[in-house]
Amino acid sequence: YAQQNRSKPTPAEDTLWNALKNKQLKGIKFRRQHPIGIFIVDFYCHAAQLAIEIDGAYHLEANQQEYDHNRTMMLQEAGIREIRFSNEAVLNDLEGVLEKILEVIESK
Repeated sequence: YAQQNRSKPTPAEDTLWNALKNKQLKGIKFRRQHPIGIFIVDFYCHAAQLAIEIDGAYHLEANQQEYDHNRTMMLQEAGIREIRFSNEAVLNDLEGVLEKILEVIESK
């Protein structure tokens, strides 16, 4: 399923991946559509134990918010931090998103 997701990224995922791949962000390695337990996170940095999620409009639905909350709690229990960005944030303020990612990584 992760491999299938990699072949069909959303425009926001593709935009962020183009900025993260090949250690372009300060030499930090990221993986995309990375399995962690029963979940697949959009992007993952193993060195920082950081999962990055890019959320579309369906994440505003109540049942999806509950699922996302439970998933976040399970990731935290595994020692993994998670940050989320909307599709719009990635597409309209990529530099701000990258700054926030670096801020979280450096705050470890």
